[in-house]
Amino acid sequence: MKIKQLIEKIEGEAELEFDFQNGLVNDVNIIFPLYRGIEDILRDREARDALVIAPRVCGICNHAHLIAGVRAIEDGLKKAGININLTSKAISLREFTLSCEIIQSHIKWIYLVALPQLSILNRIKPLDSYLAKASWSSNTVVKAMSIFSGQWPHNSYAIPGGVSCDPTYEEIIHAETLLDETIRFMEQEFLGINIEAYMKNQELSESKGDIATIWNLINKQNIQSKGKSHNRFIAFGEHEIFKAGEYSQNRTNEIDTSLVKEHEQPNSKAKSVTYNSLCYEVGPLARAMLAKNNRIMSLYNIHKDSNLIRIYARIDEMINLLLYAKKLLANLHPKELSCTLSKFPKGFSTKGIGAVEAARGSLIHETVIRDGKIENYTIITPTQWNLSPGTSKESGIAIEAMKGSSSAEEASFVFRIFDICSACTTH
Repeated sequence: MKIKQLIEKIEGEAELEFDFQNGLVNDVNIIFPLYRGIEDILRDREARDALVIAPRVCGICNHAHLIAGVRAIEDGLKKAGININLTSKAISLREFTLSCEIIQSHIKWIYLVALPQLSILNRIKPLDSYLAKASWSSNTVVKAMSIFSGQWPHNSYAIPGGVSCDPTYEEIIHAETLLDETIRFMEQEFLGINIEAYMKNQELSESKGDIATIWNLINKQNIQSKGKSHNRFIAFGEHEIFKAGEYSQNRTNEIDTSLVKEHEQPNSKAKSVTYNSLCYEVGPLARAMLAKNNRIMSLYNIHKDSNLIRIYARIDEMINLLLYAKKLLANLHPKELSCTLSKFPKGFSTKGIGAVEAARGSLIHETVIRDGKIENYTIITPTQWNLSPGTSKESGIAIEAMKGSSSAEEASFVFRIFDICSACTTH
């Protein structure tokens, strides 16, 4: 039996064609019907135009696209013999805004996707408060980000050699206050316990917040251990708390970007991507595995790469990033230079690659510049990794995870656990 289902509210839409055998999902075909063409739009433009156009790929992770783009240009400038030496101030501000963007994305996923979809799966009406909580908490984080980025979404404050902002002590204090408000919300509404207790309590047995509702709804459907895929993870963006590398068969290895390959998909506007001809999972769980996060690793030993641990990894990352963002502000040096590149060169030719960890996983921008103009621009997004249809030898990550689901609704929830973004995938 085959069932087709339209998946909406994923920054666009996608079509899932389920093939059922003996009452369980046996295979899935994923189709993205729309096309946006950002890569084509960038061709023949001045190199720095990528810093204005590329963030328009997505309205949720636009800052990640900005950072990947500026890193690609800076990498190219270095290869062209131009010195790029970021100050600790510029690095911290980029890290802070990127952390805030990931935090607000995770908040929205929890309250606008996970809790409502789990409620529907359990045949109960989602609470009206979910929308209010998502709006207030995510907006508070965005306000802190915008103090430095100037606006959100689609900011362009990161520039080759640093950043364009020069924050005052008052602005830093304002951002710290907004983060403290977000932490209090997390403690009172989501965790039901304070952050210190969370960091010590691996099982969250004392929690009475919204996180407990998530666990209860998952357990009622008995889907906590479903959703297993290939136990293969990868991350390309280097940050203080994220580590680049490849994890498989309980081993961590270094990565080689030359092994990344894109593939056209029949009947879909999205390209898939493999590493060394294999499918790899990206996102919060992949980052936790590569960072050897003790909390996640201990749960992984029990549940493997299942629904429960993917959700838990996203939640744990959100909490850790809040603490990391506070640390960045506490150690910020306002008197340092914001940008060290005094003049952007003209007419240069080079190639550059920039990788960053976005909310949904690894994001890669690669640019070829000739005589100062973009000759070719390639964007490889997280959804391309997780929604690859697979190879002749194996199914893609999300497809493998959806196999064995007892209904299209259950499989669709597994699909959404990867925090799918259609806009990013059809750039």
